[in-house]
Amino acid sequence: MGLDWNDLWSAVALVLVLEGLMPFLVPAAFRRSMAQMIRFSDGQLRSVGLVSMLIGVAVLFFVR
Repeated sequence: MGLDWNDLWSAVALVLVLEGLMPFLVPAAFRRSMAQMIRFSDGQLRSVGLVSMLIGVAVLFFVR
């Protein structure tokens, strides 16, 4: 059960595709959301990042 580099690069590519969807499809909403995030404190941003990571780990756990 080793690291498959193709899977890793596929995952990175998928992240880039998903992150590009919002600015491509609804740039005005994306700009507003980024402006709102600038107002978040460091603690709030860390909380958002932690929740995002935990959801990602949970999805990986159930998918794999």
